[in-house]
Amino acid sequence: MSTESVDYILKYFPNISERQKSQFAQLPALYAEWNEKINVISRKDVDNLCVNHILHSLAIARLITFTPQTRVLDVGTGGGFPGIPLAIMFPNCKFHLVDSIGKKITVVKAVAEAVGLENVEAEQIRVEQIKDKYDFVVSRAVTRFDAFYNMTRKCVSPGGNNALANGILYLKGGDFDEELKAISRKSDVYNISDFFDEPFFETKKIIHLPF
Repeated sequence: MSTESVDYILKYFPNISERQKSQFAQLPALYAEWNEKINVISRKDVDNLCVNHILHSLAIARLITFTPQTRVLDVGTGGGFPGIPLAIMFPNCKFHLVDSIGKKITVVKAVAEAVGLENVEAEQIRVEQIKDKYDFVVSRAVTRFDAFYNMTRKCVSPGGNNALANGILYLKGGDFDEELKAISRKSDVYNISDFFDEPFFETKKIIHLPF
């Protein structure tokens, strides 16, 4: 078990439970082991898992505390980011993690089972095939934001019971002004550097597109 991952998380989330500490502590070794079999994270990034993947995913948890029973769809989850860390942080919410690549979903299922996550469903499916509705769709820069919006807008139920309106929560870096201008809806953009001190987050943002 890794205390490093827990230390990073406790710095910003000091009130997590002992169970959550244990779950977060197991992630680095699990991903290192699975990455040897199925390359879901770049080799150099495995060493930076705590900040670049776990903490990055939890930026959403600094922006919003999901109310119990909130339904979240993680599109293009890859190895389970941001869905796995968020599912640990919000055990009373339901997370549906999807990816079109089966071997990535194999890793997600194995990690979720290993840490005892009962609020995660992982499925190999394309987002175009999804029929259900969710409070939030989350993702980490799987494509241009305007393309992502067009792919996923049918999956969001308008309204909601959270401090933020239901919609898309998208983790993205760099310059994406043109992508936002291509959408008729107005987005709110948050600097992750306002939430976390680490240099990695200096150019990282969260886009919230309310429905």
